[in-house]
Amino acid sequence: MKRLIFCLAAMMCLLNGFAKGIYDFKVKDDLGKEVSLSEYKGKVLLIVNTATKCGFTPQYKELEALYEKYNKEGFEILDFPCNQFGAQAPGTIEEIHTFCTANFDIHFPQFDKIDVNGENEIPLYKYLKAQKGFEGFDKSDKMGGLLDNMLKKKNPDYDKNSDIKWNFTKFLISRDGRVLKRYEPMEKMEAIEKDVKDLLKIEH
Repeated sequence: MKRLIFCLAAMMCLLNGFAKGIYDFKVKDDLGKEVSLSEYKGKVLLIVNTATKCGFTPQYKELEALYEKYNKEGFEILDFPCNQFGAQAPGTIEEIHTFCTANFDIHFPQFDKIDVNGENEIPLYKYLKAQKGFEGFDKSDKMGGLLDNMLKKKNPDYDKNSDIKWNFTKFLISRDGRVLKRYEPMEKMEAIEKDVKDLLKIEH
C-alpha cells in the first residue's frame, strides 16, 4: 500500500512538472532582463515571431495600429524576433529594435532574439506549439500557396508537425491565460482584430 501511495505521489509530481501555464514562463526582454509572463495576467495577448527583412515585415505597421487602438483596453503584443526563417532577422536585438522604432514606430514590448523551433527553442514556444499546432496555410492566398510549395520542396511532410513555419506566426491568449488561436502569417489583420475585440468584450 505504501509503495502504491509513493508511486501515485511520484506520478503527481511528474504531472505537475509538465502542467505549466503561460504565466509560468520567463523570457528576456530586448535589454537582456528576465521578464515573467505573470506580469501580463488579466490581459489579452498576441505573441508573434517577427523578422525585419521579410515580405511580411510591413505587418509591423498593422500590429502597431492594433496595439495603439486596444492597449488601453487591456491588450498587449509580445514581439519575439527570430532568425530561423530565411535568415530574415539579421543583426543584434539592439539593431532590430532600432530598425523597428525608426521604420514602424513600434511601442509594444519587444523581446530578445530567440529560436522558436529545434533544440534551442525557448520553453514558451514549445508550450505554445503544444497548445495550438499547425493547421495548414490558406492556399487560396497567394503567399499561402507560395509558402506551401517552398516548404514542401524542402520537406514533403512539413505540415505534419506543430513547428512554426514562417515569420509573423501569431498566438492569441485570453485574459485567463488560455492559448485560443494560432494565426499563420497571411491571416488578415481584420480577422485578428475581430477576435481581439471579442476577447476584450468591445462592441463591434
